[in-house]
Amino acid sequence: MSPLLEVEGLQVQFLTDDGIVHAVDGISYAVDEGRTLGIVGESGSGKTVAALTTMGLTRGPATRISGRVLFQGQDLLRASNQELRRIRGNEVAMIFQDPLSSLHPFYKIGDQLVEAIRAHREVSKAAARDRAIELLGLVGIPEVRRRVDQYPYQFSGGMRQRAMIAMALANEPRLLIADEPTTALDVTVQAQILALIGDLKRRLGMAVIVITHDLGVVAEIADAIAVMYAGRIVERGSAEEIYRSPQHPYTWGLLKSIPRLDVPRGEELIPIAGRPPSLINRPSGCFFHPRCPFAFAEQRRRDPHLEPVPGQVGHEVACLLEPEARTKIWQRLSAGDDPAALRALAER
Repeated sequence: MSPLLEVEGLQVQFLTDDGIVHAVDGISYAVDEGRTLGIVGESGSGKTVAALTTMGLTRGPATRISGRVLFQGQDLLRASNQELRRIRGNEVAMIFQDPLSSLHPFYKIGDQLVEAIRAHREVSKAAARDRAIELLGLVGIPEVRRRVDQYPYQFSGGMRQRAMIAMALANEPRLLIADEPTTALDVTVQAQILALIGDLKRRLGMAVIVITHDLGVVAEIADAIAVMYAGRIVERGSAEEIYRSPQHPYTWGLLKSIPRLDVPRGEELIPIAGRPPSLINRPSGCFFHPRCPFAFAEQRRRDPHLEPVPGQVGHEVACLLEPEARTKIWQRLSAGDDPAALRALAER
């Protein structure tokens, strides 16, 4: 059985006065129906651009796009604008990062939901309004018959995000893309939104892609994870393998920079040193080597590609460190050792 969505060798470049921005550089991944993929990386890693390209929202005279994005066997990159309008919001829906700017401030929440429904369904306004009320109730909005006639500014951040989820679900899509669905929300509301997405996936049988900079966000809901850095996927595998046995130094950095309940309370978080590279003037060799505490000379010359992790089915990593060294380093990092003290394990 083929995946619901299959991305193959996707490249997205933006032509600017300063040069070519290599926003997405040959990534591949697949999502099966009823499964959740977490795409994780810092700002500027290309994860949102990849999602917007899937939705057909990066097309333009200054954009070069290549590869394939197959949805139910149809290549969305070759689809006409009319075909994309039929698919977008109907079979593939997206929750955007900032719900306040995504909702029109001058229109009531209910009216915006009615418009989303009637754009793809030939139903009366009354029937669409009933569906809007049903959707707002489905995502946990209280007092829906009153709230449906309110404006976005009258909703809290968490309620606006729920309204965006309701709008995305209006036509029961097969695939839901959630771009940073918990940004700027407090921890309690974050947990509620993630639980809601997971519950809706199970009830409606959707495939879900969750885009985030925080590996902690997708810990409970993702079946598989792809870690992106500088426009590329540097590690991908099942969520269990990524959390239990991560293989890439960048993934280690993401994991060590999030709070955990199973470590001493006073232990400091360890941020990733440096900053993401320019996507116009990219580093030679391994793109992560300027920030990698375990870099050695070969990483400055040789560009690693995704390769299977020995003994772990479906787990791939783009790293020049030897598998045995990666395992030892992560074990020591997990025990709280200083990365600088482990550099000798990476030397060849």
